[in-house]
Amino acid sequence: MSQSIELVEVGMRDGFQSIHSIIPTGSKIAIMEALYAAGIRRFEATSFVNPAAVPQLADAVEIMRAASTFAGLDAQALVPTARQAERALTAGVRHIAFVFSVSPAHNQSNVRRSPTESIDELGRIIAASPAHIRLRINVATAFDCPYLGRVSMDNTLACVERVIELAPHAEIALCDTTGRVTPDHVGQLFQRAQERFPGVRWAFHAHDTYGFGIANVHAAWMNGIKAFDASIAGLGGCPFAPGATGNVASEDVVWLFNSMGIRTGIEVDPLLVVARDLAALPDAVTGGRIREAMAARCRGPAIQALSPG
Repeated sequence: MSQSIELVEVGMRDGFQSIHSIIPTGSKIAIMEALYAAGIRRFEATSFVNPAAVPQLADAVEIMRAASTFAGLDAQALVPTARQAERALTAGVRHIAFVFSVSPAHNQSNVRRSPTESIDELGRIIAASPAHIRLRINVATAFDCPYLGRVSMDNTLACVERVIELAPHAEIALCDTTGRVTPDHVGQLFQRAQERFPGVRWAFHAHDTYGFGIANVHAAWMNGIKAFDASIAGLGGCPFAPGATGNVASEDVVWLFNSMGIRTGIEVDPLLVVARDLAALPDAVTGGRIREAMAARCRGPAIQALSPG
């Protein structure tokens, strides 16, 4: 296995924020521990947001404190504003993930700002951050907007250009927020982005609303992308993107690359144990195929006995 990819587990943020019943902090830490034991070494562990807006993530400080006790774990925290970034830095966060949307309608719905105002906010975060802070920038609606439809590649690249001017060393994730994107679109945008901005560290954030998640991940990989966001059990769904269901499932992404001989450092079987537990949460919206496929394989003899002939 001479090639490898990096999986960024976003279930504890993107997945949990879609669950209304509050998950106890201790349970979240136990889930993180189980995923770490399976080999995951990078998490988007939580988000510093207004607790009134997203009560599920009100324990961000406690989660990041727990994450700091895992050896070799890269735990990033999502922030939408400079004010929340200040909270994260005060809590000792060393890896900030900033998010904004290319689509003005979606950005206004999400953080009540225009994309230009959000990028200006990014500049303030960078100015206030110590030199050792790592930065990931999530470019939401890079492909498609839930309100306006397909987003112009030129508009996305123009926003990316402004971001790179402010943060040339940041990792930049192009995000399929709605799950409506197709592999050709994914490939074309990453091709153009890499040609225009060589040397940037890119990542891809996929949703699986229409069943294209894994195909889109593969399309990004075929175009040189090595970092992928994914959520255990396919948990997720942007609350500000009507109709968008879960993220691409972590276990599906790991299965894909392990089967291709691409090193992930992650074992599928322990992921499936966690995924089955999370899928049982009463209001969880889950996705993915490997979990069900493996369950069906276990039921195979009984199903076969009912087959004609």
